[in-house]
Amino acid sequence: MPTPRINKAENENKAHFITITVIEWIDIFTKPEYFKIVLDSFAYCRANKGLLLHEYVVMTNHLHFIGQAKEGFALSRILSDFKKYTTHEITKLLEKDNRRYILSLLKNSFSRKAGYTFQIWRRENYPEMILSNEFLEQKIKYIYDNPVKRGFVEKAEDWMYSSARNRILEDTSLIELDSIA
Repeated sequence: MPTPRINKAENENKAHFITITVIEWIDIFTKPEYFKIVLDSFAYCRANKGLLLHEYVVMTNHLHFIGQAKEGFALSRILSDFKKYTTHEITKLLEKDNRRYILSLLKNSFSRKAGYTFQIWRRENYPEMILSNEFLEQKIKYIYDNPVKRGFVEKAEDWMYSSARNRILEDTSLIELDSIA
């Protein structure tokens, strides 16, 4: 199944809630270096690709974020570049860390696109356009509650890899966020 696209070109610059999942739901993000790849890529996309990052959470096998493209940029292109770059960097780190079992799962996954040696992310992104403040607040709550519901932390702001730290603790040490206009 191809990646669901942002439904119309005129919606490329509107805020969307996006989920990106590791194929086979493999827990790849188990060390800070793996989370750093995702956060550094978000930061690069903010600085160079036109991404406005409003909220995010990186879990062990998926991530959610609310983002949009600045005028003159396309969110679908940003997502594609983000996934390509992070796949390359995560694969290098998996090889360096000698995580052969995970590399084998990635290489032999039935979800892997034909012609790809390794594929980290599922092709589907499930973008949902933010159409109301109520929907926005629901998705922000979902992002913040994700690590709490998984039992990783007791309070949302305690999860290092979540925008809850930015908003609640005013901690921008890992990444800066953009305001939703």
